[in-house]
Amino acid sequence: MNDVLRRAMYDANLTDLDLSTELAVDPKTVRNWMHGQVPHRRTRQAVSRLLGVDEDVVWPELRPGSAEDRRPAEIAGIYPRRTSISPLSWLSFFESAKSEIGILAYSALFLAEDARIVRLLREKGDGVRIRIALGAPDGTKVVERGAEEEIGEAMGAKIRNSLTLLGPLFETGCVELRLHDTVLYNSMFRSDGQLLVNQHAYGIPAAQSPVYHYRHSDDSEMFDSYVASFEAVWAKGQVQSFAS
Repeated sequence: MNDVLRRAMYDANLTDLDLSTELAVDPKTVRNWMHGQVPHRRTRQAVSRLLGVDEDVVWPELRPGSAEDRRPAEIAGIYPRRTSISPLSWLSFFESAKSEIGILAYSALFLAEDARIVRLLREKGDGVRIRIALGAPDGTKVVERGAEEEIGEAMGAKIRNSLTLLGPLFETGCVELRLHDTVLYNSMFRSDGQLLVNQHAYGIPAAQSPVYHYRHSDDSEMFDSYVASFEAVWAKGQVQSFAS
Protein backbone atom coordinates (compact mmCIF):
# COMPACT_ATOMS: atom_id res chain seq x y z
CA MET A 1 0.00 0.00 0.00
CA ASN A 2 1.17 3.54 -0.74
CA ASP A 3 0.08 5.06 2.56
CA VAL A 4 1.72 8.40 1.71
CA LEU A 5 -0.38 8.75 -1.42
CA ARG A 6 -3.54 7.77 0.43
CA ARG A 7 -2.82 10.32 3.16
CA ALA A 8 -2.03 13.06 0.63
CA MET A 9 -5.34 12.39 -1.14
CA TYR A 10 -7.15 12.58 2.18
CA ASP A 11 -5.43 15.85 3.09
CA ALA A 12 -6.32 17.28 -0.33
CA ASN A 13 -9.92 16.12 0.14
CA LEU A 14 -9.71 14.07 -3.06
CA THR A 15 -11.12 10.58 -3.58
CA ASP A 16 -9.89 8.07 -6.14
CA LEU A 17 -12.81 9.13 -8.36
CA ASP A 18 -11.85 12.80 -8.02
CA LEU A 19 -8.25 12.07 -8.93
CA SER A 20 -9.22 9.91 -11.89
CA THR A 21 -11.47 12.69 -13.21
CA GLU A 22 -8.78 15.33 -12.85
CA LEU A 23 -6.20 13.18 -14.63
CA ALA A 24 -8.61 11.60 -17.15
CA VAL A 25 -7.71 8.05 -16.16
CA ASP A 26 -9.71 5.02 -15.10
CA PRO A 27 -10.54 4.92 -11.35
CA LYS A 28 -9.02 1.43 -11.27
CA THR A 29 -5.71 2.98 -12.35
CA VAL A 30 -5.78 5.31 -9.35
CA ARG A 31 -6.56 2.38 -7.05
CA ASN A 32 -3.58 0.54 -8.52
CA TRP A 33 -1.37 3.51 -7.56
CA MET A 34 -2.81 3.35 -4.05
CA HIS A 35 -1.88 -0.32 -3.93
CA GLY A 36 1.74 0.33 -4.86
CA GLN A 37 1.94 0.74 -8.64
CA VAL A 38 4.17 3.64 -9.71
CA PRO A 39 2.75 5.71 -12.60
CA HIS A 40 4.76 7.17 -15.44
CA ARG A 41 6.81 10.32 -14.83
CA ARG A 42 4.42 12.78 -16.46
CA THR A 43 1.51 11.34 -14.51
CA ARG A 44 3.50 11.43 -11.26
CA GLN A 45 4.19 15.11 -11.83
CA ALA A 46 0.50 15.80 -12.43
CA VAL A 47 -0.44 13.92 -9.25
CA SER A 48 2.14 15.86 -7.25
CA ARG A 49 0.76 19.19 -8.48
CA LEU A 50 -2.80 18.21 -7.64
CA LEU A 51 -1.91 16.99 -4.16
CA GLY A 52 0.64 19.68 -3.40
CA VAL A 53 3.21 17.08 -2.35
CA ASP A 54 6.67 16.53 -3.81
CA GLU A 55 6.96 13.56 -6.11
CA ASP A 56 9.79 11.92 -4.15
CA VAL A 57 7.71 12.14 -0.98
CA VAL A 58 4.86 10.18 -2.54
CA TRP A 59 7.25 7.73 -4.22
CA PRO A 60 10.44 7.66 -2.11
CA GLU A 61 11.75 4.68 -4.05
CA LEU A 62 12.47 7.10 -6.92
CA ARG A 63 14.97 9.13 -4.88
CA PRO A 64 18.51 8.90 -6.31
CA GLY A 65 20.73 6.66 -4.27
CA SER A 66 17.88 5.19 -2.22
CA ALA A 67 17.92 1.55 -1.21
CA GLU A 68 14.95 1.02 -3.52
CA ASP A 69 17.25 1.71 -6.52
CA ARG A 70 18.98 -1.59 -5.81
CA ARG A 71 15.71 -3.50 -5.90
CA PRO A 72 14.83 -5.00 -9.31
CA ALA A 73 12.27 -2.86 -11.10
CA GLU A 74 9.95 -5.83 -11.62
CA ILE A 75 9.37 -6.13 -7.85
CA ALA A 76 6.36 -3.91 -7.22
CA GLY A 77 6.01 -4.73 -3.53
CA ILE A 78 6.84 -7.11 -0.70
CA TYR A 79 4.49 -8.20 2.08
CA PRO A 80 5.79 -9.85 5.27
CA ARG A 81 2.91 -12.33 5.25
CA ARG A 82 -0.05 -13.15 3.03
CA THR A 83 -2.48 -11.85 5.63
CA SER A 84 -0.95 -8.38 5.13
CA ILE A 85 -2.88 -8.19 1.86
CA SER A 86 -6.46 -7.12 2.50
CA PRO A 87 -9.45 -8.87 0.91
CA LEU A 88 -10.19 -5.67 -1.04
CA SER A 89 -6.66 -5.69 -2.43
CA TRP A 90 -7.11 -9.27 -3.64
CA LEU A 91 -10.38 -8.25 -5.24
CA SER A 92 -8.75 -5.27 -6.96
CA PHE A 93 -5.86 -7.47 -8.10
CA PHE A 94 -8.08 -9.94 -9.94
CA GLU A 95 -10.46 -7.23 -11.10
CA SER A 96 -7.66 -5.63 -13.13
CA ALA A 97 -7.28 -8.71 -15.36
CA LYS A 98 -8.20 -8.25 -19.00
CA SER A 99 -7.00 -11.51 -20.54
CA GLU A 100 -5.66 -14.02 -18.00
CA ILE A 101 -6.01 -15.10 -14.38
CA GLY A 102 -4.00 -17.94 -12.93
CA ILE A 103 -4.13 -19.50 -9.46
CA LEU A 104 -1.67 -22.15 -8.31
CA ALA A 105 -1.96 -23.36 -4.73
CA TYR A 106 -2.82 -26.37 -2.63
CA SER A 107 -6.23 -25.15 -1.45
CA ALA A 108 -6.53 -21.34 -1.97
CA LEU A 109 -9.33 -21.65 0.56
CA PHE A 110 -9.00 -18.01 1.61
CA LEU A 111 -10.05 -17.03 -1.92
CA ALA A 112 -12.75 -19.67 -2.27
CA GLU A 113 -14.37 -18.48 0.97
CA ASP A 114 -14.65 -14.90 -0.34
CA ALA A 115 -18.01 -14.72 -2.14
CA ARG A 116 -17.01 -11.46 -3.83
CA ILE A 117 -13.96 -13.02 -5.46
CA VAL A 118 -15.92 -16.09 -6.57
CA ARG A 119 -18.55 -13.81 -8.08
CA LEU A 120 -15.85 -11.73 -9.79
CA LEU A 121 -14.21 -14.84 -11.28
CA ARG A 122 -17.58 -16.00 -12.57
CA GLU A 123 -18.12 -12.63 -14.26
CA LYS A 124 -14.56 -12.53 -15.61
CA GLY A 125 -14.91 -16.03 -17.05
CA ASP A 126 -16.82 -14.73 -20.07
CA GLY A 127 -13.81 -12.91 -21.54
CA VAL A 128 -10.78 -13.78 -19.42
CA ARG A 129 -9.00 -17.13 -19.42
CA ILE A 130 -9.04 -18.42 -15.84
CA ARG A 131 -6.92 -21.40 -14.80
CA ILE A 132 -6.96 -22.81 -11.27
CA ALA A 133 -4.53 -25.54 -10.23
CA LEU A 134 -5.11 -26.99 -6.77
CA GLY A 135 -3.45 -29.87 -4.98
CA ALA A 136 -4.85 -33.37 -5.36
CA PRO A 137 -6.54 -33.92 -1.95
CA ASP A 138 -5.19 -37.45 -1.61
CA GLY A 139 -1.88 -36.76 -3.36
CA THR A 140 1.39 -37.65 -1.66
CA LYS A 141 2.63 -34.05 -1.67
CA VAL A 142 -0.53 -32.76 -0.01
CA VAL A 143 -0.24 -35.45 2.66
CA GLU A 144 3.40 -34.45 3.24
CA ARG A 145 2.47 -30.77 3.48
CA GLY A 146 -0.20 -31.57 6.04
CA ALA A 147 2.39 -33.41 8.12
CA GLU A 148 4.88 -30.53 7.81
CA GLU A 149 2.33 -28.03 9.10
CA GLU A 150 1.15 -30.52 11.74
CA ILE A 151 -2.45 -30.34 10.54
CA GLY A 152 -2.62 -33.85 9.09
CA GLU A 153 -5.69 -34.60 6.97
CA ALA A 154 -6.94 -31.03 7.38
CA MET A 155 -4.89 -30.04 4.32
CA GLY A 156 -6.84 -32.39 2.07
CA ALA A 157 -10.08 -31.28 3.71
CA LYS A 158 -9.28 -27.65 2.92
CA ILE A 159 -8.83 -28.54 -0.74
CA ARG A 160 -12.15 -30.38 -0.82
CA ASN A 161 -13.83 -27.35 0.75
CA SER A 162 -12.36 -25.13 -1.96
CA LEU A 163 -13.53 -27.47 -4.70
CA THR A 164 -17.04 -27.35 -3.26
CA LEU A 165 -17.08 -23.57 -2.94
CA LEU A 166 -15.62 -23.07 -6.42
CA GLY A 167 -17.85 -25.76 -7.96
CA PRO A 168 -20.29 -23.29 -9.60
CA LEU A 169 -17.37 -21.74 -11.50
CA PHE A 170 -16.32 -25.06 -12.97
CA GLU A 171 -19.89 -25.97 -13.89
CA THR A 172 -20.05 -22.99 -16.25
CA GLY A 173 -17.12 -24.33 -18.26
CA CYS A 174 -15.54 -20.86 -18.25
CA VAL A 175 -12.96 -21.74 -15.58
CA GLU A 176 -10.36 -24.49 -16.10
CA LEU A 177 -9.44 -26.75 -13.19
CA ARG A 178 -6.52 -29.11 -12.77
CA LEU A 179 -5.31 -31.03 -9.73
CA HIS A 180 -1.58 -31.43 -9.25
CA ASP A 181 0.63 -33.59 -7.07
CA THR A 182 3.82 -31.54 -7.12
CA VAL A 183 5.95 -30.01 -4.40
CA LEU A 184 4.50 -26.53 -4.07
CA TYR A 185 7.54 -24.34 -3.62
CA ASN A 186 5.38 -21.24 -4.02
CA SER A 187 1.72 -20.43 -4.44
CA MET A 188 1.14 -18.10 -7.38
CA PHE A 189 -1.66 -15.73 -8.26
CA ARG A 190 -1.56 -14.08 -11.68
CA SER A 191 -3.56 -11.21 -13.12
CA ASP A 192 -2.23 -10.49 -16.63
CA GLY A 193 1.17 -8.83 -16.12
CA GLN A 194 1.01 -8.92 -12.34
CA LEU A 195 2.05 -11.85 -10.19
CA LEU A 196 1.76 -12.42 -6.45
CA VAL A 197 4.13 -15.16 -5.27
CA ASN A 198 3.45 -16.54 -1.80
CA GLN A 199 6.69 -18.05 -0.48
CA HIS A 200 6.55 -21.40 1.31
CA ALA A 201 8.80 -22.38 4.20
CA TYR A 202 8.96 -25.73 5.98
CA GLY A 203 6.45 -25.92 8.81
CA ILE A 204 5.16 -22.36 8.24
CA PRO A 205 1.57 -21.86 7.00
CA ALA A 206 1.32 -20.03 3.69
CA ALA A 207 -0.83 -17.33 5.31
CA GLN A 208 2.12 -16.42 7.55
CA SER A 209 4.74 -16.48 4.78
CA PRO A 210 5.99 -13.54 2.67
CA VAL A 211 4.42 -12.50 -0.63
CA TYR A 212 6.36 -10.87 -3.47
CA HIS A 213 4.50 -8.72 -5.98
CA TYR A 214 6.05 -8.87 -9.46
CA ARG A 215 5.13 -6.75 -12.46
CA HIS A 216 6.03 -7.83 -15.98
CA SER A 217 8.26 -5.68 -18.15
CA ASP A 218 10.37 -6.19 -21.27
CA ASP A 219 13.41 -7.18 -19.18
CA SER A 220 11.60 -9.24 -16.55
CA GLU A 221 13.46 -12.34 -15.41
CA MET A 222 11.88 -13.41 -12.14
CA PHE A 223 8.34 -12.85 -13.44
CA ASP A 224 9.06 -15.02 -16.49
CA SER A 225 10.69 -17.74 -14.36
CA TYR A 226 7.69 -18.00 -12.06
CA VAL A 227 5.29 -18.07 -15.00
CA ALA A 228 7.33 -20.89 -16.54
CA SER A 229 7.04 -22.77 -13.24
CA PHE A 230 3.28 -22.24 -13.23
CA GLU A 231 3.05 -23.64 -16.76
CA ALA A 232 5.15 -26.68 -15.81
CA VAL A 233 2.82 -27.55 -12.92
CA TRP A 234 -0.23 -26.87 -15.08
CA ALA A 235 1.08 -29.24 -17.75
CA LYS A 236 1.49 -32.02 -15.16
CA GLY A 237 -1.92 -31.47 -13.59
CA GLN A 238 -4.88 -33.71 -14.24
CA VAL A 239 -7.76 -32.08 -16.06
CA GLN A 240 -10.90 -32.10 -13.91
CA SER A 241 -14.56 -31.47 -14.38
CA PHE A 242 -16.80 -30.58 -11.47
CA ALA A 243 -18.99 -33.59 -12.19
CA SER A 244 -16.03 -35.92 -11.64
